Order: sequence, then structure tokens, then C-alpha cells
Amino acid sequence: MTKFESHRGYSSMFKEGHLTLGLFFAIESYQGAVPEMDVVSQVRLAKMAESAGFAALFFRDVPLHVPSFGDVGHIYDPWVLLGHVGAHTSRIALATGSIITTLRHPLHVAKAAASVDRLSNQRLVLGLATGDRPTEFAAVRQPIENRGELFREALAVMRTAWREDFPRVSTPRVDLSGGDTLPKPALRDIPVLVTGNSRQSVPWIAEHSDGWLYYPQNVDSQAETIRHWRSMPQGFKPFSQSLYIDLAEDPDAPPTPIFLGFKSGHRFLVEYLRSLRDSGVNHVGFNLKYGSRPAADVVRELGEYVVPHFPAHDLQRLPNPFCAPVEA
Repeated sequence: MTKFESHRGYSSMFKEGHLTLGLFFAIESYQGAVPEMDVVSQVRLAKMAESAGFAALFFRDVPLHVPSFGDVGHIYDPWVLLGHVGAHTSRIALATGSIITTLRHPLHVAKAAASVDRLSNQRLVLGLATGDRPTEFAAVRQPIENRGELFREALAVMRTAWREDFPRVSTPRVDLSGGDTLPKPALRDIPVLVTGNSRQSVPWIAEHSDGWLYYPQNVDSQAETIRHWRSMPQGFKPFSQSLYIDLAEDPDAPPTPIFLGFKSGHRFLVEYLRSLRDSGVNHVGFNLKYGSRPAADVVRELGEYVVPHFPAHDLQRLPNPFCAPVEA
């Protein structure tokens, strides 16, 4: 049992020995850096994913359009989009992949995250990262070489702000006394996933996070990474990864490589996901950017043939008294 056993988002995504599935926004395929991101269509697809048994929707934090990086994510500020999608869904976890703590003030992130936690009835799973785009660091006059230290500072400040009433906090970016952040998360804490290494050691991540959000690798390399993760003395903490997929129309199509993933039919995809589960992966978030088919067709096929093998866990199916679905 973990301290987040009763947390709706965490419990729907994670269980030892099991694997669940998620989708990254933008839920569409697109050429170049900027998606269409029609919000009505995106909400419709989010609700379709929830009904199909996906465990999570992922929101990215890309502050600036930097053409050399080739992808702006879902365009909209993650906190604003989280609120909008959260109001149109009722059960699916709302995960960030990931909030850039080095470019945002930790008290602002603490308040925003606690607000989503409360308004969504504990569906937020908070992925955090250091960021790696020099243009963004220069734009906010933040030295990129300090991002590892700033990451540690941000997580410590947020955890203190969530846990304590009127805390005293003194760090390079925070001098807090006589004030408090509201609201507090329902559990006085929020599950945090560290993204990649975020310039930290694996023992530090194991001690200070509630799970690890990693990048796709071949199955053998990922299994070795997970073995190292499981060797840490922290008890069970979940391991998640992203995966770019292009779902072929032919269900028996063999895999061919694409950036950070592959194109294949759904039968190979199911077997591949089983191999990830057997190696210790607990959640896979799909990115459809490089797909060749309409996203609605892909989500529908995934929901019919893939998700039933790796459904969201039972707690996700409980009714949410605070957030009824709204028709798009």
C-alpha cells in the first residue's frame, strides 16, 4: 500500500505488476511543429478515451515556440487546458508530462497543482521536469546551468506548501513567512513523477518522487533501467514511459521505426505492451503526432482492441461527485 492508495488519478494509473495506457495532447497527427488543436475535437477525443478505459491524459508544458525543437505540444498553457479538460471529464487521470519547474515560481506551481487536485477530485498526477531549451531559459533570465538545483528547490518548496499551514520557507527563489498557499491538496500531498533524470541521481529520484516518467527505449534497455530502479530501497514506485505510435490499418502489420516509437498493427502493439509490462513498466502514454490516420479512428481502434488488455484500474470507475461530464 502507498500513501496515494486512495488518490483517484494515481490509483487509476498504477498498480504493481500491471500496465495501463494514456494519451498525450495534442490527440492528433500533424506535420511540422504546430498542431491544429481544435479544442472541441480534443475534448471529444478525451471523453472517448475516458469511456474506452484509458487511464490518463497527459498535458505538456512548452512555454515558447522554438522552431529548432520541432514541436510546441498542445499550444495552450497546461494549467488552463487542465482545467478545461478536467471540467469535461469525470474519471480519467490528468497527468502532466511535464511541468517545467525551473521556469515557473514554485509557489505558483504549488497553488496551481493544488487547485487542479481539488477541482478534479484528486485526479492530478504531477510530472515535473527541468526543461532543456536554452531559448526559454534566456527568455526568463534563468541560468540553464542551475536547473538541477532549481528542480530540487521547487519540489521541496511545493511539498512544504502542500503539507504545512503558514510555513516558513527560505530558498534562492522563496522567502515565505506570514503567508500561506491555498487550497491545500486533499491529501496534503500530490503524486509527483520525475521526468527522465532531471539532472538528479536515481537514488535521489527514488527517495523524493512517487514514480519515474522515462523515455522509450528498446525493451531490453528499458528492462535494465527498471531493474536499476527496482533495486532502490523505496518499495514499489511506478515506472512510466511515453511512446510514439502510428497505428496501421492492417491489424497484422509488422513494426517499422518512427521517431521514439514505431508504426504497426494493433496485434503487434498488444504484444509489445505485454513485453513492457513483463519488464516492469506500469504505464505507457501514447503520442500520436507522427500518425498517418485520423486520431478519432486510432483512439476508437485502440479502445476496442488494445485498451481492454491494459485497462484503467477499478477506482477510476467510481462516480465523481464534484465534476460531472459536460457535452462538448
